Amino acid sequence: MRSLTVFPKEEYAGRLKKVKDKMAENGIDVLFLSDPANMNYLTGYDGWSFYVPQMVIIFLEDEEPYWFGRAQDVNGARATSWLSPCRLLSYSDEYVHSTTKHPMEVLAAWLTQHKKNVKRAGVEMEAYYFSPRALERLESGCKGITFIDANLLVNEIRLIKSKNEIGYMKKAGQIAALAMEAGVNAVKEGARVCDVAAAVSQAQIRGTDQFGGDYPSIVPLIPAGALTYAPHVTWTDEKIKAGDPLIIELAGCCSRYHAPLARTVTAGKPEPEFKRLSAAVIEGVETVLDYIKPGVTCEEVEQKWQSVIARYGFCKDSRIGYSIGINYPPDWGEHTASLRPGDKTVLRPNMAFHLIPGIWLEEMGVEISESFVVTKNGCETLSKYPQIEET
Repeated sequence: MRSLTVFPKEEYAGRLKKVKDKMAENGIDVLFLSDPANMNYLTGYDGWSFYVPQMVIIFLEDEEPYWFGRAQDVNGARATSWLSPCRLLSYSDEYVHSTTKHPMEVLAAWLTQHKKNVKRAGVEMEAYYFSPRALERLESGCKGITFIDANLLVNEIRLIKSKNEIGYMKKAGQIAALAMEAGVNAVKEGARVCDVAAAVSQAQIRGTDQFGGDYPSIVPLIPAGALTYAPHVTWTDEKIKAGDPLIIELAGCCSRYHAPLARTVTAGKPEPEFKRLSAAVIEGVETVLDYIKPGVTCEEVEQKWQSVIARYGFCKDSRIGYSIGINYPPDWGEHTASLRPGDKTVLRPNMAFHLIPGIWLEEMGVEISESFVVTKNGCETLSKYPQIEET
């Protein structure tokens, strides 16, 4: 049976070695990964199955990880991961959404029977799909094992992208530009905001003639008119009026790798204050992109942005970017480095970020973003699309 993994097995082996080195440094015998992105990163597993408990389990003593999930999803693991069939563990459907049983009881029993030398286990306590009950059932079923928080252990390794990963992100960047173009073209006086969202979604999934698009981790965020002051609302069925601004935030996605992109568009001539706000954001974005290079820190990048918008009389108290790469709903960020005060992460070649320095005031907002990869001498944006337009 042909595997649908998107990277050579050697690349997965290199990733696994880095994870095991980190485990050894932290005295971890076994690592339980429930973050779908980390599961994919190490095994290739790709499926919409994260609404039920699932894990990838890495033992320091074993060459190959285990996948653990719903029995119905074993074939998906066979199809998309590089793991041997004997490494695919499962639980029956009686455990799915049961009020009396939990899948982690099955995993704990297997661990107790087969892995008697495990003393210290790492779990991702901040992972979206790892519940307090899952941890409680693991702990109660694994007597003699100490559980510690290994959150972000894999995420931090993911910060530096391989050449192959950057290739997928560049494809995602192309899809993002096409999706943005489709959304902008749909912005017309009298059109509904939901029609703009539909145009974006169609382009995201269609991709290009050479490669298709994947579903992004976040739906299109399209606040319009007065709602542009609220950055994370989606869309309505309201009709667009003359002069209305719209923020379109989206991402291209290719093989689960993301390239987010945001633009602010107006249906006709914008208001003077809107143009002044836009000018501040655009200059800030361009200044930051020119400044980025290996060796500078995340907080220094944010300081450069603040120095620009301060001249316009604006300020922004939220971060202006974050690391990106492979992910699943509900987020395309990696949850590691952020472009904000206090983050002293040093930028290195092949790190990837979403630079999103929007400014939201009481009555309006402007959001213009770029996804970029740090290069040897600066940075390269993943999408090519004009920064602001009137339709």
